[in-house]
Amino acid sequence: MRAMTTPTWDPAQYLRHAGHRARPFLDLLARIPELPGARPRIADLGCGPGNVTALLAERWPTAHITGYDNSAEMLDKARVDHGGERLDFAHADVRTWAPEEPYDLIVSNATLQWVPGHADRFADWIAGLAPGGTLAFQVPGNFDSPSHRLMRELAGRYGLTDTLRHDDAVLTPEAYLERLTDLGCAVDAWETTYVHLLQGEDPVLDWVKGTGLRPILTALAGEPQARDAFLEEYRAALREAYPAGPHGTAFPFRRIFAVARKEA
Repeated sequence: MRAMTTPTWDPAQYLRHAGHRARPFLDLLARIPELPGARPRIADLGCGPGNVTALLAERWPTAHITGYDNSAEMLDKARVDHGGERLDFAHADVRTWAPEEPYDLIVSNATLQWVPGHADRFADWIAGLAPGGTLAFQVPGNFDSPSHRLMRELAGRYGLTDTLRHDDAVLTPEAYLERLTDLGCAVDAWETTYVHLLQGEDPVLDWVKGTGLRPILTALAGEPQARDAFLEEYRAALREAYPAGPHGTAFPFRRIFAVARKEA
């Protein structure tokens, strides 16, 4: 077995499905209540290439927003495309990040599934909110779907099982509700399954190349023959699990959401 490695990220690959990936964040954004500060301070944990961080600036035009990420490639892309006077980007590891000033909103989009034990960080983040501030996040809840189950099965045959996250990477909506309510917050937790209609050849493989498959691609970066063999086997399995239809390839994707407001 190989130990889990920190994946390298490809902003261009990630952004190939930017419209579909942004949809859950827009739904999360719609449920965030008004923030307490006239000039809100906002942190975006795991900002990636900054495309959804920019949506925060549209929602709160007087806010000062910092996007945090541990990928130099993602931060470079974010700074070039979205950096400005009110929107900046900084390196941080979400596993250890703690607010150094009061925030009106701490938000995270499809990041916490990469952080083992992330629910244990909630107390520090809630403590770092201003009175009436909000912690809001969404995570994928599709680790038992064919795309991820087949990936894990194939990874096992290549000795790569330990490079991947498993189905305990995120909690249930009920568990998030309980953890955040215990911290004194008013909580809205829910789940949604999106059915994305993807276009092109092998679109599910193209999707996961930007996210869930990154640890495999990173682990096999120096072994091109093994990497190509893995991709061919995985491609064939995905074609069977997600057959193309007359209008494209339907890709069901479950997401889990939580919005926790601190007492004013």
